[in-house]
Parts: sequence; C-alpha cells; structure tokens
Amino acid sequence: MGVNETKEMILNKKTALGIEFGSTRIKAVLVDANNAPIASGSYDWENRLENGIWTYHLEDIHAGLQGSYKALAEDVKEKYGVELTSVGALGISAMMHGYMPFNKEGKLLVPFRTWRNNITAQASEELMELFQYNIPQRWSIAHLYQAILNKEEHVKDIDFMCTLEAYVHWQLTGKRIQGIGDAAGMFPVDPVTKDYNEEMVQKFDKLVEPYGFPWKLRDIMPEAKVAGEAAGCLTEAGARLLDPSGKLQAGIPMCPPEGDAGTGMVATNSVRQRTGNVSAGTSVFAMIVLEKELSRPYKEIDMVTTPAGDLVAMAHSNNCTSDLNAWVNVFKEFAEAMGMEVDMNRLFGTLYNKAMEGDADCGGLLSYCYFSGEHMTGFEEGRPLFVRSPESRFTLANFMRTNLYTCLGAMRVGLNLLLEKEHVKIDRLLGHGGLFKTKDVGQQILADAVNAPVSVMETAGEGGAWGIALLASYLINKEEGEALEDYLDNKVFAGNEGSTLDPDPAGVEGFHAFMERYMKGLEIERAAVDSKIW
Repeated sequence: MGVNETKEMILNKKTALGIEFGSTRIKAVLVDANNAPIASGSYDWENRLENGIWTYHLEDIHAGLQGSYKALAEDVKEKYGVELTSVGALGISAMMHGYMPFNKEGKLLVPFRTWRNNITAQASEELMELFQYNIPQRWSIAHLYQAILNKEEHVKDIDFMCTLEAYVHWQLTGKRIQGIGDAAGMFPVDPVTKDYNEEMVQKFDKLVEPYGFPWKLRDIMPEAKVAGEAAGCLTEAGARLLDPSGKLQAGIPMCPPEGDAGTGMVATNSVRQRTGNVSAGTSVFAMIVLEKELSRPYKEIDMVTTPAGDLVAMAHSNNCTSDLNAWVNVFKEFAEAMGMEVDMNRLFGTLYNKAMEGDADCGGLLSYCYFSGEHMTGFEEGRPLFVRSPESRFTLANFMRTNLYTCLGAMRVGLNLLLEKEHVKIDRLLGHGGLFKTKDVGQQILADAVNAPVSVMETAGEGGAWGIALLASYLINKEEGEALEDYLDNKVFAGNEGSTLDPDPAGVEGFHAFMERYMKGLEIERAAVDSKIW
C-alpha cells in the first residue's frame, strides 16, 4: 500500500491505535484498515524497588503514556506528512495482575504493587483453600486479602481497585472497566457468564464481613467486558492526558483494556479453542484455550481467559534460555581465542542445527537451566547444571540437544498435568520468542515436546501493542455476530499461516525419555541447591 493511500486512511480515521505498558518499554502501534502496522512509538521505563515493593509511580505511568503517544504521532508526521488528530478506535494494555487501590477522591492509597511482588503467600494459600481454585500470589485479590490480613489501614477507604491498564483506561474514559482476560487475573471468572465467579465473590464477602468494611467486593472491582463490547470513549480530559499538545480530539471509541497475556494471544492468533501459544525467551510459558474446565485446581497451572472470555490454562516456567545463551557465549569465547571473528546469528544457527544431528534422547545427557527458582518442580532457588554418566554419548550434537530440551523441561511438567491428567487436546501451537529464531530447530523440538503441530509466523514479533490495536480494530470493524477468532482468521491472518512442523515420532519418544531422566535427576538439582558451595 502506498504512502498516499495510508495517509487517506489516517485522515479518514480508518485506523486503530494500541498502547501496551510492558515491564521495560511502553509501545504504541497504529494499524490501518487492513490491520497492518503503519506507525509506532515507544518509551523506555523501569520499575522501582521501594521499601521492598516493586512499583511504578503514577508520574511514571503518565509520562510513559504521553511519551509513547508523542513518539507515535511524530512517526506518523515523518512518514505521511500529517498531524495525528484522531484514530478510529483506541485500546490500552499492560502487564497483568497487581494492586492499585483508590479512595473516593481518586487518590492512590498505597504505591502500585506490581505482578513481580511475591508478598501474598498467606493470602494465596487461604483463598486457594476457600475457593478450591488456584490463586497465584500476583493476583489482585491475593494482594487485597493480604492487606486485610496485615491490618493495613487503607483497606477501609478503598473505592476502586484495579490493574495498570484498567487505571489508564479509567483516566482516559472515566469508565471503570476491565477486559475479561485481565479480570481473570484479578479474581476467578465464570466462563459461562463471562463475569466474576459469583459463588466465589459471595464467599469472599462473607470471609471479610467481620472486618466491617463499607464495601462489597463487586463495589470496588472494575466491570468485566469481553472483546468487541463498547468500553467508553476518550474524554476531553483523557485526550489532554494522552496528548498535552491539544491536537488529539476526544470522542474516540475505546475497547476493553486487556492484559499482556490476552494481547499476546491475539497477536499470535491463538484464541480459538484447542489452540495455544508458547513464548520462549528468558522464561517460557504455554497458554492453551480449553474446551472445558479442568477437573480440579493445580498450583502449577494458572487459569485465565482469552479476551473473548474462553478459559485458558497457562503453564509458566521461570527458566528457559539464560543457561543456553551462557553456553553459546562459551563457544564464542573459544572461537575468538582461536582467532576467528564471530557472527552471533551464525553461531546460534550452527549450534542449533548441530543439535538436530544428536540422538533423539540426547544420548543419556542431562542439564537443568535453573538460573532462578522453579515453582513447577518445587525449587525456591536454582543452580544451572550439566550432568552425564560415563556411559553417556557426550558429543557436541547431544550436548546442544540437551540444552535445547531442558529449556522446555519445567514447562512440560505443567503441560503434563493438562495433557496426561486432564486429557486436554491441542490442534495447533504457535511458537514465538528467541528459541524459535533459528529456522525449524526450536519449532521441531517444541512439536516433539508437546506432540502437536507447531507454527511460527513472522507477525508474532509484532507483540502485544499490535494485539491491543487489533482488539480496538475488532471493536469498530467486526461484522454482526462475528466472533473474535473468526475476525482474526478472516481479517488479520488470512493467507499468513506461517510455517508449520508436525511432531516427529522418534523425537516425541526421545523427548519422553529425556523427561523421565529429567524428573529422576531433580535430586541432583536439590543437592546442588542445598550444598554450601555457593
């Protein structure tokens, strides 16, 4: 599409804008009528550790919102020669979970407690017992109940409690609304009613009744809405907050704000039942859209939803490529010591492809990539380890294959619960992240690990800001009764299915053998953690 055509779309508001607050970068993406990105802007920021709490200040949030939008508007002017004064629709996304309580005057009562804080263990355990449902420490309800258990004074004054994207949406629209996907990371939701689980809401209200607070839980929670539902419009005050220059016009329709998990699902076209996505980088997680509820709760599995409200099971591992990258850097040092110039893309590609020449079961080798603790296998601390027996087939190919396999080991422990105990069916997984940069290698290993076809698409790298822009686009461009998954299939990803690899039977068997060794060898990892060497 030419510059003039794109310019006309901008002037005629045939666009949608998404802004996502990531942990280190806030990114804004503008898409055209065909849902293709046409401009972007970003703003770097960092969380702060203050009084033992990971947080961002409100001033940081406002500065980042304005900074990312300003950079986007400048990109539009530079590329197309026009001022950005309006868009067709707007959406806000951010890191899921956390705790932002406000009083009736709109004052933040305590500093924003982000998803990164592990300070709600007691609340998490007690609520899990009460609800018979997994309540991770990072969930908003765990933070609220922990504040109650800690007898924090501010709790009685709460008028509104929300997550980061719901806060920004509130400031822009005046509406207390949350997308269902992130609402499911605040409090358990009912996939039938597409709302907070009423039975659990009542249980919580009864639990805290003796404290005599002037509120009920629903009074202080944002209203949950699914993708495609109206969620207010940009107000005059919201337009000034987003664009202090005064050029941006009010009245832009806004979609329900969503968490980064939901926007990641949209950006990878993984919202249909029996589909999922695996993100593999520093950490690794798999998200599978379920056909039905699980038979019981599992501590290893987070339950959230798609932006359309369909139930999603998430298996999250803290450790993935850090140890693998460390080994690759050792090979880099060796090459440099031999007087060779090293191209890192070529080095990664060479070593990854070498792994595919190895034995399907890694030749009896074993490694653990535990740079940090790993809740999937019960470790509060981790020690990276490489282990072999005298009989192991210690070759470069087997060594690299072992290090690639182990990247998915802890996540596979969580997936085992879904695949073997709950008999969850997966038609297709989409892989994205650093593990999949070398063509076919990580993709094939993941397909073998989960025994399901795995696809990789070029657009997966566009990220969550593109995902929330697509949700904004869906709000204004969907046909009557058109489901989100159909909109994505027909209007966004049509003709862009990417490359798909099926599991190799020998690889499936080999990965299974490796996992048996992996589980038995956890005693070695435990001994390393408990030793006094480090």
